[in-house]
Amino acid sequence: MSQRLKDIMTQNVATVTPQQTVQEAAQLMSQYNVGSVPVVENGKCVGIVTDRDIALRAVSQGQDPATTKVQTVMTTGVVTGTPQMDVHEAANLMARRQIRRLPVVENGQLAGIVALGDLATQNIYQNEAGQALSSISEPSSPTM
Repeated sequence: MSQRLKDIMTQNVATVTPQQTVQEAAQLMSQYNVGSVPVVENGKCVGIVTDRDIALRAVSQGQDPATTKVQTVMTTGVVTGTPQMDVHEAANLMARRQIRRLPVVENGQLAGIVALGDLATQNIYQNEAGQALSSISEPSSPTM
């Protein structure tokens, strides 16, 4: 029997709202030692904010992290999984979409999150997680 995301996902996920500040998001990332935090409004995952989003869309632009709202720097149109999704399917999805973290959504509500590392710790998925990571880590071709 194959494993489902509900078997390996982290259920207690640190989240921020779109109205919280970039500084609050960064503090959560530091506190929980994570590189991204789902953005949740009324229980619904409306985006994700990463340390890279903060660096490129706020700090490099000279925006004040104490007043800049998460909604101005977050990534929307987030790729999500479901608790019933097969772990192999999730690994392939993450590889195709080049993402390291997959929010898990059930009935429109955030139920958990799966990181690439969660897949790698399941021995039978190490190959797929490795493939996912290698395709995520490949530099994109420079555009002329």
